[in-house]
Amino acid sequence: MRLQTATSRSEEGILSTNKMLRNTYMLLSMTLLFSAATAGLSMVFNLPHPGMIITMVGYFGLLFLTSKFSNSSLGLVFVFALTGFMGLTLGPIINMYLNAYTNGSELVMTALGGTGVIFLGLSGYALTTRKDFSFLGGFLMVGILVAFLAGLASFFFAMPALSLAVSAMFVLLMSGLILYETSAIVNGGETNYIMATVSLYVSIYNLFMSLLQLLAAFSGDD
Repeated sequence: MRLQTATSRSEEGILSTNKMLRNTYMLLSMTLLFSAATAGLSMVFNLPHPGMIITMVGYFGLLFLTSKFSNSSLGLVFVFALTGFMGLTLGPIINMYLNAYTNGSELVMTALGGTGVIFLGLSGYALTTRKDFSFLGGFLMVGILVAFLAGLASFFFAMPALSLAVSAMFVLLMSGLILYETSAIVNGGETNYIMATVSLYVSIYNLFMSLLQLLAAFSGDD
């Protein structure tokens, strides 16, 4: 009887994990496509970048609303609002690289390809090995905070070297966050697919931006 109960619980756990994975990656795919569409629109209409303050207020405001309503259908509305907004802010940045560098298209495509390879590779590793990367949580939290503050300093004080160092830090930190979040989904540490999607989307977004900046710095042709 106990064996049957344990087996039943194990099967329920597997089904729950599979459902979580399916919902997360389906929503992630849709938000990435939606974000790409809004980025494309902002590029076509040559929209100006909203600036640091509006970007930060919009991002953290929509992130808060997504988290607050993550257990209701409104959470889906806000997650698309968040990713669509981030796409709108991304379009002008991509346009800037395309116009500032003669090999801008190559830089963007290389950064996009590198982001895809890193995400698929790390996610695949966490999914197949099912290793527990929860120990990275504290390190990632502190690291992201430090990198964020350093990024603000490099922006306001115009320090290119620090900006590149921050980009390199974000590549490592976002890679760790992908491992951490995927591991949490697989091992039951994350049970809300909306918040899992947001975490993975932010990782992909920052990874792409950081790779693009590094590629432009070391292989861009003005």
